[in-house]
Amino acid sequence: MRRTSRYRAARMIAAIGVVSLVAACSGNGGTTGAGATGGAEAAAGYPDQNITIVVPFSAGGPTDTVTRMIAEPMAAKLGGKIVVQNVEGAGGTVGAGEVARAQPDGYTVLMHHIGMSTAPALYQDLGYKPLEDFEMVGLVTEVPMTVVARKDFAPATLQDLVTYVKANADKVTLANAGIGAASHLCGLLFQTAAGVKLQEVPYEGTGPALTDLVGGQVDFMCDQTTNTSGQISAGEVKAYAVTTPERVKSLPDLPTTAEAGLPQLEVSVWHGLYVPKGTPQDVVQKLSDALKTALADQGVIDQMAKLGTAPVPAEDATPQAHRAKLEEQLGTWAKVIADAGVKAS
Repeated sequence: MRRTSRYRAARMIAAIGVVSLVAACSGNGGTTGAGATGGAEAAAGYPDQNITIVVPFSAGGPTDTVTRMIAEPMAAKLGGKIVVQNVEGAGGTVGAGEVARAQPDGYTVLMHHIGMSTAPALYQDLGYKPLEDFEMVGLVTEVPMTVVARKDFAPATLQDLVTYVKANADKVTLANAGIGAASHLCGLLFQTAAGVKLQEVPYEGTGPALTDLVGGQVDFMCDQTTNTSGQISAGEVKAYAVTTPERVKSLPDLPTTAEAGLPQLEVSVWHGLYVPKGTPQDVVQKLSDALKTALADQGVIDQMAKLGTAPVPAEDATPQAHRAKLEEQLGTWAKVIADAGVKAS
């Protein structure tokens, strides 16, 4: 039996959110195919206790927000309850490591983002291997990043920003949510694209970083639309560009980095669900089917649209597509991080 007490209280930064089932699931959750030994038997009664989705970042951050969006419709499909638990630390590696070592029974699930593909290149003693210690459940969404600054920052456009930071590299502060966070990775790409090395200010999460940006304590940062759309729309920050090939519907006036003159800065933050290696395949399939149901839910679609993102297509919410994405991204980021010469302590 998997118990939430397995996680040390000192690492739990936020209250636990419990999503209750409103109506029992009809059907068997789409279980198909031959699973691991005992897989069909394990899946037959699954779930018969709470499922915990671990978010390895702080409450209220982008990954936490996405997780809570899909939790309720997933719970309804599965016929149980889902607990969302924040276990933050070390760029998401604390929570990921806890899940890697959890009992492989489908009751402990991990929601992680692009950081799953960057951690092996950043951390010397990671303690787990993404491709070997997890089963992939499916991709969830790809969230655009935005380049934003304190609202009284002098540069007016992205090109102005590049010119300004080159001339003031020793004075400009670039905030991020910690080494390995999506904001840190986007910041690395910005510096590479702009040909400049800046003073970086790491925080314990995107929430505190964005709070200080709004308050004028730091100059600028990259962050996901799920975290910045509200502040951009309210005029609390100055927005320069979105880091995807197309504009974001919820921010139609915000140009892409290519339109703004910095096409090299293109990145989106993909999210996926994982379970420990050895979880019965029939259980993995039930979770994947529940994920597909959640991503097709109109409420989820509408919520994501307001935050500048969208669910992945159904064919990407599968273990196979998820594994292919992770494999490709591990290779991509290994080179970027090696070229940047960045290592986490």
